[in-house]
Amino acid sequence: MLFSAFFLSIASPGFMSERGIWILAFFALIPLFAVVRNTSWKVVGGYGFLFGFVYYIFFAYWLKGFHALAILLIPIINGLETLVLFFALKAADSFFRRFGWVAQSVIWVAYEYLSESWFAGFPYGNIAYAFYSVPLLTQIADITGIWGVTFLAVVPQAFLGRYLMDALSRRAPAFRQFIMSNIVPLAIWAALMVLTLIYGAVKIGEWRGKEPDRVWDVVAVQHNHDSWKGGYMTYLHNFNNLRRLTLEAMAATDPDIVIWSETAFVPSVAWHTKYSVEGSGYEATAAMVDDFVSFGSNLGVPLVTGNPEGIIKDPSLPPILEDGSTNRTDYNTVILFDDGEIKETYRKQHLVPFTEHFPYEKELPWLYNLLLANDYQWWEQGDEPVVFEADGVKFSTPICFEDTFADISAGFVANGADVILNMSNDNWSKRVSAEMQHAAMASFRSIETRKSTIRGTNSGITCLITPEGTKHDEMVPFEMGWKLYHVPVFTHESNPDTFFVQHPNLFARVASYASALLLVAGAVLKIMEKARKR
Repeated sequence: MLFSAFFLSIASPGFMSERGIWILAFFALIPLFAVVRNTSWKVVGGYGFLFGFVYYIFFAYWLKGFHALAILLIPIINGLETLVLFFALKAADSFFRRFGWVAQSVIWVAYEYLSESWFAGFPYGNIAYAFYSVPLLTQIADITGIWGVTFLAVVPQAFLGRYLMDALSRRAPAFRQFIMSNIVPLAIWAALMVLTLIYGAVKIGEWRGKEPDRVWDVVAVQHNHDSWKGGYMTYLHNFNNLRRLTLEAMAATDPDIVIWSETAFVPSVAWHTKYSVEGSGYEATAAMVDDFVSFGSNLGVPLVTGNPEGIIKDPSLPPILEDGSTNRTDYNTVILFDDGEIKETYRKQHLVPFTEHFPYEKELPWLYNLLLANDYQWWEQGDEPVVFEADGVKFSTPICFEDTFADISAGFVANGADVILNMSNDNWSKRVSAEMQHAAMASFRSIETRKSTIRGTNSGITCLITPEGTKHDEMVPFEMGWKLYHVPVFTHESNPDTFFVQHPNLFARVASYASALLLVAGAVLKIMEKARKR
């Protein structure tokens, strides 16, 4: 079990390799399925918790840079999820004596989907993301999303894990005989794998040779600062660096637009341009906003930046209360600033659980108060897939964590976006491998939607991702700088929405329903079999 947890963790970018060792993702789960095959119902859940906990301790070791609680909370949550998973895998093995490994593969897809679909869902670590650098295998994501890749990777491991344990316990027939008794599902898997590789080769050739409808010149500025660290002097220092780097880029290039990262500029432009704070003690941040407005007004091109949006919390009260506090609530937002004003605002829809959003204050007050005591700040939640337009280009801006959820990017594209512009802050991790894990997931969003992604980050991985999932011109992580990207734009008019955009996560939902039906049907058949024997 520990072998599976360790080798699966290093298949992706991690502490042993900043790029990952993807081939291990085709073998790492074999011991896991062997253990599930051999162990008893009494202890299978314990093995499940152990696998999930240890896997995420290894895989997400960088969480300790986020917060001391995170490195314990995430592995515990995932350990509880894999505890349930192992009972389901054991049930499939018990109910289906011959083809249990097929059912287990379907269940694994359902588990990965369901584990990212609830409030505390954490998409990091899904096995398909280990294959981000294997384009022949990943192109089917425009149909199945990552879930087709997951299924293809898990099937042979479930099969070999079953055979390995039976061979060790001397229950297995000869390997050739075992293969022949499972020849139909194995042949189907082999055919699917061959078709996937052929499809991948065709799509890579098609998209690498496709002429875009236009090229959008984007300057991305990387100012290399953790946006979680604040204070007026920090905000001023960051703004000065962003302004200096932007002016350097403008002097050397002729871009169509400039992008900064998530919460790159912190004092709320919306708040300070709408409400007077004279005599309140907030004059310094108001003056910084005035400088930002002057800078943006004279830039000559649109500026897109992460910037918290402050709005009045209680309309019956003034902006500044008598005790000096603000009558304000905040959203984590991206603004499009042009012609001296905010043209459009996007409010983050999927907030980071436990750190940006916790909806169970009444149900779990002890946990809510613990999080507050550890200096977590809640944002309000947005609910609209905003599509910006600048210089004739339609684009949307998933904020940081949001581009790890395929349905969010698909929703933006379905709403009219022709480019995905991700604004991220991964500086807090202090690990290139953490940034690579995030960029690996982003590459699948481009494949699923067949849209270019431009990543505007504060410290990496700032890059361009083209519609076949290839990263281009990565900026050096954890260094200040800027880069001009020539972003190929593929419009809806010439490139209709992919199957995945039209039906996001359909393959995973089918796997989830199929898993439930298989387990229920298997249990009924098992009960009927026992009844006949009696």
